[in-house]
Formats: sequence, structure tokens, C-alpha cells
Amino acid sequence: MDDKDREGGEGDLKVTDRRRFTAEGEERPEGESPGQEKVGLGEEGPTKGQEKAPGEGALPAIDFATFVLSLATSAQVHLGAVPNPATGKEEKDLNLARQTIDILGLLEEKTKGNLDDNERRLLEHLLFDLRMMYVEAKKA
Repeated sequence: MDDKDREGGEGDLKVTDRRRFTAEGEERPEGESPGQEKVGLGEEGPTKGQEKAPGEGALPAIDFATFVLSLATSAQVHLGAVPNPATGKEEKDLNLARQTIDILGLLEEKTKGNLDDNERRLLEHLLFDLRMMYVEAKKA
């Protein structure tokens, strides 16, 4: 679904505050809703109180492929196949690698029948490659 197809207009996201307590810490009367707020998520970036961190550049569009590739990259870092971006060193943590691979497997299972062909193939291929990498790392 494109941002344009969402309810509320182009690039808007409707946020509903469902907290039981007010900002002052008092309990809200039953049935009272604090209201809804639209948060813009257009190409200009987040709005409504959300600012970019200093030095932060343009971020890629968030879609299923970007999300899955982000998880796959995390798994590769934990497998020691890619240097940790924070330290620049290769670090292995097979438990975290396994957990991330399992999360991707869960996504595959829960999104079955809801992905387009490209998304499905991407997820299948990433999972296959990561599982093979995990087996090799476990042997070493």
C-alpha cells in the first residue's frame, strides 16, 4: 500500500493515543479519548515533533524489502560476514544471528500469500543464504 492510498491523505499517518493516563499522570475517565493526531511522513521526512538527528542524511523509503534487507544485514553482522558498522570489526554472535534468522523465518510464515512475487523471492533467497551461512559458521 502506498502512502497515497492511506486514509488521511498523502503521506499522513493517523495516530490514536489510547493511554489510560494523562500527561499529568491522572487516570482518564472511562470512554474519554485524548484524540487523534496526523503525523506527516512525506518525502520531507517525519514531522510533528519528530526531528532528524544531527548529521542524519536522507533515509531510504521504508517498504517490506528494505525491512527484510535490514534484518538480513543484521544477521550477517552477527555471523561475522560483515563488519559491525559501529566498531568496524568482524564480530560473531551466533545466538543473535540465529534469532534474527528465526525472525525472518517467522515473517516468511506469517506473510505467506500476502507478498508479491519479488518480495516472496527476496525473502526465500535471503533465508536460504543466511541459513547456509549459519551452518558454515557453526561448523567453524
